[in-house]
Amino acid sequence: MSDREGFDRRGFLLKAGFAGALALGVGSATIQSMPGRERGPVTIDPRAYARPRAQGDRVGQVRQVAATAPRPGTPFRGTVTQLTPFRDPLPAMSTARGSRIDGVDNLTVRMRPNVVRLHSQLPPTRIWGFDGRFPGPIIEARRGRPLRVTWTNELTGPYPLPVVEILFDENADPYQWDVPGREGVAPRADVAALPGWTSVHLHGHFSDGGSDGWAEDAVLAGRSQLVEYRNDQPATTLWYHDHAMHITRWNVMSGLLGMYILRDGEEASLRLPSGDREVPLLICDRNLDTDDKNRLTGTMLHKTTVMSTDPLRQVRSFAGPYTLVNGAIWPFKDVEPDWYRFRMANASNTRPYVVQLVTEDGKPVPAGTIFVIGSDAGLLGAPVDVAGGFSLAASERADVLIDFRALAGKKLMLRNIDYDPGPWPDFLQFRVSPRGRPGTFRLPKTLARSFVRVTEKQPVEAERMVMLTPVGVSHARLWEMQRVEAPSGPFPIDGIVQLKEQDGSVTTWKRMAYQWTDPTQYTVKAGSWERWRFVNLDWSGWPHPMHIHVCAFQPVKRGFYNIDGFQFIDLPGGGIGGGTATPVFWEKSEPVAPDQAGWKDVVNVAAGESVDVVAKFADVTGKFVYHCHMLEHEDMSMMRPFLVQPKEVIAIAKSMAHELPPAPGGGHGH
Repeated sequence: MSDREGFDRRGFLLKAGFAGALALGVGSATIQSMPGRERGPVTIDPRAYARPRAQGDRVGQVRQVAATAPRPGTPFRGTVTQLTPFRDPLPAMSTARGSRIDGVDNLTVRMRPNVVRLHSQLPPTRIWGFDGRFPGPIIEARRGRPLRVTWTNELTGPYPLPVVEILFDENADPYQWDVPGREGVAPRADVAALPGWTSVHLHGHFSDGGSDGWAEDAVLAGRSQLVEYRNDQPATTLWYHDHAMHITRWNVMSGLLGMYILRDGEEASLRLPSGDREVPLLICDRNLDTDDKNRLTGTMLHKTTVMSTDPLRQVRSFAGPYTLVNGAIWPFKDVEPDWYRFRMANASNTRPYVVQLVTEDGKPVPAGTIFVIGSDAGLLGAPVDVAGGFSLAASERADVLIDFRALAGKKLMLRNIDYDPGPWPDFLQFRVSPRGRPGTFRLPKTLARSFVRVTEKQPVEAERMVMLTPVGVSHARLWEMQRVEAPSGPFPIDGIVQLKEQDGSVTTWKRMAYQWTDPTQYTVKAGSWERWRFVNLDWSGWPHPMHIHVCAFQPVKRGFYNIDGFQFIDLPGGGIGGGTATPVFWEKSEPVAPDQAGWKDVVNVAAGESVDVVAKFADVTGKFVYHCHMLEHEDMSMMRPFLVQPKEVIAIAKSMAHELPPAPGGGHGH
């Protein structure tokens, strides 16, 4: 029996969560913030584990998600306990309209409370949205043409999102996060008391520091955030969202997200499908509250489970049973038998997608039907056939072409074949018209002629080492490391990690910083090339989607370590640290998937995986951040600052012996 055929999602989730802490004998059994895989020298390939419950079944045969327990005190009365999939059409997203003042494009977007409908069987849903919409309006811009945006905060009234944390029940079937309702638990009063406090970040844009949406520079209702987007980068699909410190996960889930499309002449020369043949798809998962009769009320619910309280309170990252596209739960889209372009963005708090286009009987479409033509930061050099599926982790984008010409009269679905797709993996249905006149578009062999594949030989100004620590007795952290000579031991030593590399050499790394409040360690020269390595020392869990602001990068090296040597440590005087008792050692290399080999700003780093990216930083300056784009992780300290300054200013600072981040040994760092 193959891994795919023998996959037991429930057993997988249970075993993966508890193995780590028990094996190490540290504290109580805890679970990774997201469900994951077992401890040991293993790799994660989501496609190898992809067996959603509905795979191969017709829609009518799939068990629907239903409410299970009374939930008093909800703002709306419910209607139904189950929702019918593919009942509602895919909403068309509105486009923001601005004006030209003194030769510069200007736009005002107001964040407002509103009521929307997520599904025709649901009561209204209260949201906070840009221009009162969920998602917010599409903002279109052109390369080289700056846009000034006034993000005006008009968010008043009660916080629209109840937040509950429920003790994990390993015997629950299905798991608590896969069903709606708050299970009688009162919402957190501290979250309900939050004011509308926002900082808007245009994800993937090369903004100056004053326009990037610094998390601590959020504004209250009645105030505005004034920014200028220079749009000095290649055509691509970006998205904007709230980035307020500590509360991003809830503000985004409340509805503060939207799409930004940047166009240029190179893209226009390809004559890609346009007009009604170019369709944005903003994807996210949500949960819903229920009333005292188990009926869905339409109220969005941030429901997580408390996995452990000793020695630290551990709360699972959010994942919900309902997938929304453009603000509608499980919609359908009528299409003609022709080529279409779909701009996809995963705006989920955490849930990763491995997207596959399947027929009504659950079979993948034939090769030559669906192609990825662009990734986070721009077009690829050539189309990539992705009939087998493609990755769309939290905050990743994919520019996709689908050829419906041979599928007239058929119904197809976009399906999540990730190893934990949730209880309903199909999230968008296409209904292909039985007749129609195809256009003249032909798939080009070459896309972006300006595209150049970066290699490991690319000269860089600096190299950075960032290690991602296990969840268990602490939250996952970003450890910024510097290379040092090996201490005398004995091992393990808190903050010391040794790596045995492919060539057999052992390198030693010392932690410089990991908390948000630790001094800034990285200063980047504006416009420079750097190499960043992310090493995930966890043995379970969904991959961490790592995002670096104001740069585009390409993954150049992927591989897996045996990470058994990393251990938690009881520190003298109390507290728990971590380090390697024996070096973690390189086991195998993995190729970079063709659809992931373009310009990106998010890279997935799986359990035990090491990923090297070569980044080209924009010619901007300011203070920025990099972080895990699982929003719960970002809010819980998995985010660190860095500076970007002109190289001439850095030289002056050095000449005056100014305080600068320390230069790690071995050529790593500033």
